Amino acid sequence: MPQPLDELIGRLIATRHGHATVGETGTSPWLFPGGQPGRPISAARLAERLRHLGIPASTARTAALMQLATELPAAVIAKMLGLHIKVAVEWQKAASGDWTGYAADYSRDNPGRS
Repeated sequence: MPQPLDELIGRLIATRHGHATVGETGTSPWLFPGGQPGRPISAARLAERLRHLGIPASTARTAALMQLATELPAAVIAKMLGLHIKVAVEWQKAASGDWTGYAADYSRDNPGRS
């Protein structure tokens, strides 16, 4: 993790706690523990907490997906994020990151490599 993010994450790990603190010894593997022991916080609850801090999660999510869609093929995005391939293709079209010619361009630029 790059500085100063590594220090902030370290502090968060040292002080984190979920809502289900009964029997919790602070050993959760999740950075953001959820309301059920051993489970992460739900996406809705995390978005709510971020909203209270003035961070619009949906805007940030959209921006991150758009950026990924311009840099990676839809198949990679779908597998990496657990999206249906059609959804990943739509994100790619919206971001104007058309990867249909990727294999041909790569082959042309790197002859003899596979």
